[in-house]
Amino acid sequence: MSRKGQLTIQRKAIYDILQESEDHPTAADIMERLRQRDYSFAYATVYNSLRYLTEEGLITELKLDGDASRYDACTEEHQHIVCRRCGRVDEVFTKIPEDWLEAVAKEVGYDVEHERVLLKGVCPTCKGKTQ
Repeated sequence: MSRKGQLTIQRKAIYDILQESEDHPTAADIMERLRQRDYSFAYATVYNSLRYLTEEGLITELKLDGDASRYDACTEEHQHIVCRRCGRVDEVFTKIPEDWLEAVAKEVGYDVEHERVLLKGVCPTCKGKTQ
């Protein structure tokens, strides 16, 4: 295996942070968490490692409405919901109905191979603040 294909110390440290995270961190969040663990990787190293981990299918890059990319170590098929007040991102494991996917395919003429749906709403914490 070439050096490029190895899980280097830097890649492993970043991957470990993502596996422990429940908040879908940005690259800047990851940099801060690395610093808290006494790592001092260059920004380019972090971004290159995130790209490598994404290309290898170990993590998923989430692009949510113009926000900075966020990263998710859960590669099981799922969707995300974003709180429109505080920006919190949660995972949704409810399956998308097959009849809805078929209706989409019929409407646009595509063969649907993969779905990624972004839901928006108000999280329980924010909802509790207004009640």
